[in-house]
Amino acid sequence: MDRFNLSKNDACVLSALFDPESSLSNSMTVQVRDISREEGHLSALQEQEQRALRPLNQATPARSDIELCVSQLSAIIADNPSYASAWNNRAQARRMLVADADLSRSPAAVAEILQDLAQAIELATPGRATSSMPSSNSGSGSSSISSLEARVLASAHTHRGYLLLLASKSDQTRMMLHAVPGLRDLPRDRLAEAASRELALGGRYGNETARQLAVKTNPYAKLCGSIVREALTKEIMDFYQPRTQADAI
Repeated sequence: MDRFNLSKNDACVLSALFDPESSLSNSMTVQVRDISREEGHLSALQEQEQRALRPLNQATPARSDIELCVSQLSAIIADNPSYASAWNNRAQARRMLVADADLSRSPAAVAEILQDLAQAIELATPGRATSSMPSSNSGSGSSSISSLEARVLASAHTHRGYLLLLASKSDQTRMMLHAVPGLRDLPRDRLAEAASRELALGGRYGNETARQLAVKTNPYAKLCGSIVREALTKEIMDFYQPRTQADAI
């Protein structure tokens, strides 16, 4: 970009258009470490979590199975509150109890889902809280995360971004956030921007669908796309507009 003499601001804008993670690239490099290298005391906990999730591994799980899964994950969380994966999976299970069309009528359920996602993100994000996985680099300032933490962050940020994106669609869907103090008063355009940031983070940690959605919902990209469409429309209209006699002379 330097050879085109772009200003620093213009360069940042162009980077934001095509790299939704650009705001993160200077602050943290994600280095996923193999979970097999960590201490093995989580294996029993993971097996317990997998048993709780197993009934959901079907096309249309019964509501009773979903509720049982939520209950079992809650028990895991009660005994192991720093285990980020259980928080994230409880949010996913709770989400299965509410259809998209019913979200605006279920603000309390949405608040619970978002609380679980926030806790999962808080626990799994490097440097923000005690890690859900033991690390030999603890306290060294390293930004490496385990493969489990990367999956949790990719899933949780993507899920949160999707909910915010749904909420931003209309005044009706925005009602789903009525029980979330930090979000209920945000206008729809701010919610869409927040959704784009969350999806970018989901892509940052490995969710390719979130990465693509982040580019499509990026406010700079949408603004520039609108400007380009307007310019092209004007050019086409000018080209096909009948020329007056004065223009012809």
